[in-house]
Amino acid sequence: MNFLRGVMGGQSAGPQHTEAETIQKLCDRVASSTLLDDRRNAVRALKSLSKKYRLEVGIQAMEHLIHVLQTDRADSEIIGYALDTLYNIISNDEEEEVEENSTRQSEDLGSQFTEIFIKQQENVTLLLSLLEEFDFHVRWPGVKLLTSLLKQLGPQVQQIILVSPMGVSRLMDLLADSREVIRNDGVLLLQALTRSNGAIQKIVAFENAFERLLDIITEEGNSDGGIVVEDCLILLQNLLKNNNSNQNFFKEGSYIQRMKPWFEVGDENSGWSAQKVTNLHLMLQLVRVLVSPTNPPGATSSCQKAMFQCGLLQQLCTILMATGVPADILTETINTVSEVIRGCQVNQDYFASVNAPSNPPRPAIVVLLMSMVNERQPFVLRCAVLYCFQCFLYKNQKGQGEIVSTLLPSTIDATGNSVSAGQLLCGGLFSTDSLSNWCAAVALAHALQENATQKEQLLRVQLATSIGNPPVSLLQQCTNILSQGDKINRRGSKIQTRVGLLMLLCTWLSNCPIAVTHFLHNSANVPFLTGQIAENLGEEEQLVQGLCALLLGISIYFNDNSLESYMKEKLKQLIEKRIGKENFIEKLGFISKHELYSRASQKPQPNFPSPEYMIFDHEFTKLVKELEGVITKAIYKSSEEDKKEEEVKKTLEQHDSIVTHYKNMIREQDLQLDELKQQISTLKCQNEQLQTAVTQQVSQIQQHKDQYNLLKVQLGKDNQHQASYNDGAQMNGIQPEEIGRLREEIEELKSNQELLQSQLAEKDSLIENLKSIQTSPGANEQSSVTASDRDSEQIAELKQELATLKSELNSQSLEITKLQTEKQELLQKTEAFVKSVPVPGESEAGIAAKTTDVEGRLSALLQETKELKNEIKALSEERTAIKEQLDSSNSTIAILQNERNKLEVDITDSKKEQDDLLVLLADQDQKIFSLKNKLKELGHPVEEEDELESGDQDDEDEENEDDSKDQGHIQL
Repeated sequence: MNFLRGVMGGQSAGPQHTEAETIQKLCDRVASSTLLDDRRNAVRALKSLSKKYRLEVGIQAMEHLIHVLQTDRADSEIIGYALDTLYNIISNDEEEEVEENSTRQSEDLGSQFTEIFIKQQENVTLLLSLLEEFDFHVRWPGVKLLTSLLKQLGPQVQQIILVSPMGVSRLMDLLADSREVIRNDGVLLLQALTRSNGAIQKIVAFENAFERLLDIITEEGNSDGGIVVEDCLILLQNLLKNNNSNQNFFKEGSYIQRMKPWFEVGDENSGWSAQKVTNLHLMLQLVRVLVSPTNPPGATSSCQKAMFQCGLLQQLCTILMATGVPADILTETINTVSEVIRGCQVNQDYFASVNAPSNPPRPAIVVLLMSMVNERQPFVLRCAVLYCFQCFLYKNQKGQGEIVSTLLPSTIDATGNSVSAGQLLCGGLFSTDSLSNWCAAVALAHALQENATQKEQLLRVQLATSIGNPPVSLLQQCTNILSQGDKINRRGSKIQTRVGLLMLLCTWLSNCPIAVTHFLHNSANVPFLTGQIAENLGEEEQLVQGLCALLLGISIYFNDNSLESYMKEKLKQLIEKRIGKENFIEKLGFISKHELYSRASQKPQPNFPSPEYMIFDHEFTKLVKELEGVITKAIYKSSEEDKKEEEVKKTLEQHDSIVTHYKNMIREQDLQLDELKQQISTLKCQNEQLQTAVTQQVSQIQQHKDQYNLLKVQLGKDNQHQASYNDGAQMNGIQPEEIGRLREEIEELKSNQELLQSQLAEKDSLIENLKSIQTSPGANEQSSVTASDRDSEQIAELKQELATLKSELNSQSLEITKLQTEKQELLQKTEAFVKSVPVPGESEAGIAAKTTDVEGRLSALLQETKELKNEIKALSEERTAIKEQLDSSNSTIAILQNERNKLEVDITDSKKEQDDLLVLLADQDQKIFSLKNKLKELGHPVEEEDELESGDQDDEDEENEDDSKDQGHIQL
């Protein structure tokens, strides 16, 4: 505040005294009026003065306006006036009418007032809460004020919003506002909010920003839309650029697929307004953000595949081959396609299949290369085509082989109707335009990058330079042009052609001893290089000298000593005599010290302001960095050290061959073991399956047995019923013998009863006779006495006998009653059985029918029993066969187990032999290590094993190469 007062006091021209008093009075009314209308009118008046008298209103009224925002939220009108006034004070967007003598101090008023406003973080939080109001007069000025705060002091305001609860979420609601002006200003607000703040970018992305922004772009007409589309694209770039998390979220959310309609542009010449060009340019840049070479390789690769799968790459290639496309859009499209296909084999293969809509159709690569070697094309377009060609060949050995094959004699079109990519590159390599020379040399070098096979294939290329003269190789023609130097008049830079050819030769000869031999076979090459290096030339030529030193160093380092006149030691002696080792190393160091070297090493894309800056290629800078150190070491090595190094190499090769032999042997034994283990596991599985089958069959046999026993029991019951029917001898479980015996006992008891009754009758008659005699008259008295005594004795005996007979009779009667009861029960049982089983007395027809039915059932049961017996017999035979097969499998397993034991014994012996060999190898390694230490003590660096292996691999490739292919000519 004190600073602002000083600024105000230091102004030479300020407001009139009456106007200052007016502002003071208005502030007093805002602060002291109790009526809302008075405060509202005062704030409205301050708003009208805030543009012209920005400093004074800001100094005196800011605190009062903030107080209004806090206390009068119920009245949207006064809140709107207060927000507009604060916006006028803080914003620098409006053109202020200032006098000529006003100082530049007023230009910093916006940042100063912003600093005062955000000093109390509650003010920003209050502003965020006001944005929740739907009233247009509150929300719109609030959006503009917060945007202005972010423009003035972005990082500080971002931090306050970030720590504010739901701060970012409240701002995201602006994108869903139905009023376009608020929605569009909300996009601008989010642009300022997300600038250079990864945390806020992630929050905005996860608040569904991608979905809403893509919906807005679609609603506005994609690339045909207006400024709103441009603002949305800028916001999308803020969210995605250098933010791997958001890029992954964008890809996983399938938003790449929604980008395809952006590039559905027509082939007509009209309809390319300035806004459409801007929109499409931003859309292409957004695609490049997702597939930039600086992104993590995995993220870039997944985005590249998604772009191919959804058809986005195909759509871009359509624009690439369309007519009527503005030059800057075409250039950016080429750059975009380049990065979409870079290092992605599927996309590179598709790009190789794209044809231009010409008659006859030509591959898109050929059409682009025609533009690259055409000096009439714009420089930026030629750079873009070169980048596209480089990206097509990046980590694409298949594409490299296709390009080199177009130069080989067997594939050249004899009719001359079509121009191949290789012919275009050779044409550019030998043209009189230095930029074409450089571009063609770099493009051809990329066809050889990290591909020893194509380096050797390119040695077969023969060129017919003139009629009647024998053809020369491409390698020789490059050195011939290089040796001519400035003798040929060329358009463009003086050294550009030579630098391009030297970069091509260095790439060609590195890691390819055969190419080095071909290069040294021409006796003029080494003297030319030593002469170039030894001369004292100007600064421009120093780069050429450094590249010549690099080429000569490559010829030494990758020399296989196959040419006696140009062996390593002789070349080093030549350098020491004609140049000097120190001078040679100094000239070699000129490359990495060049001002354009570091610029080219930063990014793969050749992005140069003008052709003069086109000196170094990005991939070549990597090669220089890799070879500079090893060449320096190779130059300082002595012949003895070289011999020792060769011996060490041979020893290491022998060591490697022995180890490789035993590794192969162990690998074969492991394979045999694995096969045997697989066979054992297979047999075990078969054994388990057979055991399971046997168990199932045993259970089935048991079930059949149970069924058979059940049927047998049922059959026995049926036979029993049939026998009772036929004989009538059993009734409800009582045997016929028992029935006969019971009947006989009944008859016997009846006869006994009749006998007893007859005896009883005789006794009764005797008693009656005695009674009659006793009562008869005329008997004498003595005889009577005698008779009475005798009769009394007889009567007593008879009474006793009668009592006995009565008791016997009673017991017999009880027994007869019991037998009659049993008889009755038997009769009832017999009647019940007769009801269910026919008894004699029924009709013969009924009996015959029932007999037939029972016989049929009996025969069916007998037949079924017979079938079950046959099935049980078959199952028994099958079980016997399975048991025999199981015994055979067990014997096979036993045999395999014995073989396995033998193999394990053999492996144990082999491991013992290997241990002995490893002991020997360890001794050899110790000797090699001591030799290396001696070499290091002598001051000569020793190459690592990886480098030797790479050299050995190159030797093997050389031996496998077919040198018997036909030679031909390329007619340029």
